[in-house]
Amino acid sequence: MTGIRIGLLVPEVGPAGLWAPSAWACATMAAREINELGGMLGRYVDLVSIDAGTTGASAAWAARNAVDIDGVEAIIGMFPSYARQPVMRSINDSVPFIYTPQFEGLAEHPNLITTGETSSELLGPTIEWLMQSRKVSRFFLCGSDYNWPRSSFAIAKRLIRDAGGTVTGEFYRPFEHDDYDDLFHAIQETRSDVVLPHFLGLDAVEFNRAFAQAGLSSSTLRLASAVDETVIYGLDEGATENMYIASAYFSAVRSRNNGAFLERYHGIFGDNPPPANAYGQSCYEGLHCLAGLVAAAGTMETRQVRAALGRSRQTKSARGLDSAPVTGGRHPIHIAQVDGYDIRLVGAM
Repeated sequence: MTGIRIGLLVPEVGPAGLWAPSAWACATMAAREINELGGMLGRYVDLVSIDAGTTGASAAWAARNAVDIDGVEAIIGMFPSYARQPVMRSINDSVPFIYTPQFEGLAEHPNLITTGETSSELLGPTIEWLMQSRKVSRFFLCGSDYNWPRSSFAIAKRLIRDAGGTVTGEFYRPFEHDDYDDLFHAIQETRSDVVLPHFLGLDAVEFNRAFAQAGLSSSTLRLASAVDETVIYGLDEGATENMYIASAYFSAVRSRNNGAFLERYHGIFGDNPPPANAYGQSCYEGLHCLAGLVAAAGTMETRQVRAALGRSRQTKSARGLDSAPVTGGRHPIHIAQVDGYDIRLVGAM
């Protein structure tokens, strides 16, 4: 019997390209584990790398070619939200598609399967926690100019208002924009307590470097949901003062699931693999989610795979406490404070 080709659609260049090595490593490990258990539908999983590029059009073209030319029978996608609708339109319901990173929470297609946290899940508990624990109330919103930050900030503004806080400003910047002088001036002029930066990948590295160099980190808190180990390791050690981050996965989480995941990860890739992080690890979750759905559906047919959500289980996960979580289920949100290059967990919701 021939193998089953599964496409991993991830940007290898541009602001989101910094996660490509960890995404490939985590997905490769998941494919290996699935094959050790007999594959999918008794067929060996053959993982195919697909470069999503830097635009919605490039991601859509790559996805369609992967189906039509490379013969992939499902796609695991970890790329920015601006490409999600184009990819869905390009493949329609021809193959199952699982979208793995955190996202704003708007589902545009009946066959879309998501495994990442939504902005409401991330921002709701963290904004409330920060306001209570650090006694702050004035929030400045800034980020890359596309649908994830804009939709997330629409949610954040409601949450801040309902909690009795104030939004002091809202700025957006194009990708790979490195001049933040007017933004930093606005943060200072508005006497903001907290900045919610929603910059993508390498742009998050540049923003946080510049934020610290401008002397803002000592007086202004940062609360980010898209800053992870990969971004942090790109900063100077002193650039993370007063930085708080939120995610459903950190490599610092102490649990049976994550401990087993990290042991296997380092056992396969050695002592210095791409750092384990939420975005890369989401591809591991996505592939195991697909395997659970396909096993329950007994087929690769898209709509039947989608219908298996909630009635199937994953054989492995690095998130949460369930050893075999329900596919499509939710995981705890962790809040952490960054101290140099260390991530110190301070709460879980």
